[in-house]
Amino acid sequence: MSGPVSGPVSGPVPGPVAAEALAGYLRAQATEFLRALRLHREAGAGAAASEGSVEAALALRRSARRISGSLHTFQAVLDPDWSEAMRPELAWVSGTLALEHACSARLERLLQALHRLSGTAVLPAQGPAGAGPAGGPGGSARSSAPAAVTATAPATTAAPGRGSLTVGAAKAGALLDRQLTLARTRAHSTALQALGSSRFHAVADKVAVLASEVPLTPAADTADLRPPAEAARERLVDAVAALPLITAGSPYNAEALAHGLSPDPAPHPQDAPWHQVRLLLRLHRYALEVLYRAAGTAAAAEPTAPTAATVPTTAFPTTTPAAPPPDLLLLAAGEALDRHRDASEASAAAAHAARTPRIAPATAYALGVLHADQRHEVEAARYAFQRSWQKDVLGSL
Repeated sequence: MSGPVSGPVSGPVPGPVAAEALAGYLRAQATEFLRALRLHREAGAGAAASEGSVEAALALRRSARRISGSLHTFQAVLDPDWSEAMRPELAWVSGTLALEHACSARLERLLQALHRLSGTAVLPAQGPAGAGPAGGPGGSARSSAPAAVTATAPATTAAPGRGSLTVGAAKAGALLDRQLTLARTRAHSTALQALGSSRFHAVADKVAVLASEVPLTPAADTADLRPPAEAARERLVDAVAALPLITAGSPYNAEALAHGLSPDPAPHPQDAPWHQVRLLLRLHRYALEVLYRAAGTAAAAEPTAPTAATVPTTAFPTTTPAAPPPDLLLLAAGEALDRHRDASEASAAAAHAARTPRIAPATAYALGVLHADQRHEVEAARYAFQRSWQKDVLGSL
């Protein structure tokens, strides 16, 4: 499988790529990190949090991920002690800032699924907080979600079986709202504490130094960045080859139900390899961004603008006039893996809620249906990835 994929990956960069391309990329990402940090502080936090502060936090995460991923892929041309010290700190920043957004998105996904499964109307508008993490930490705007579920339930005209599911869905929605809003509030407090900690200030100081000086090794003067980028591609291809794509080639995977009723709260055993492929695909894309910067496609229009400023929050951008995506063929594959991750985490949240002691049978039943629905979404995402990988990536040559 490795042969066919190499064409669209390495084709646009025919010649050697000097380490200075990596240095310029890291300086741009460090500049974007510092700009996002300043915007986050100006936008305010806590009760004064605004949509601008949420966007700034997302920009911080994007820059931290790209710097950390580049340090991992191109570690051979970077100072090893500095690189090994920076990577876990940047991963800590990105992971801490991601928790609040993950809780908000998970709650919205599960409430929408409950409405769909119970036959009610689509989830009503909930204000800024209902659309994502822009509503701040308190979750007050989201507190209307379970009430909306309850209000719409009696108006549903359905068979007796679906009626009982609708009642259970209302209680399940209220339970999920309490649990995930609490988790979101805690994640917001954790993020605020992290951004004000001495640990984060130390990371920001190192990133500020990186914006002007990249610690390359003496061997970097004659190094070519294409081999480490190719190694990142090969790790991705090997990981995809190890996936059960034959099983994923069918829209229904009966093997995925083998552990569906297990009391073990650990993540589903089939999900880990797919999550790993998603991370490797991200590293591969960041390596391509470095190579494309060297080719001049990313910096042609605005040489001084950071690359991250034109990258959307999704894993793979859909359109970037000044900086086209390195490999459009990977767009659908990356989106499928994002949906897989979201559905997997949502199913785990439903299963966790179903383990709440002394809940009503109708509530437990609704949560079980919700868990099965999200596992079905997991299988659909795997099927979409398989189709995209086989048809778009391999079939393009």
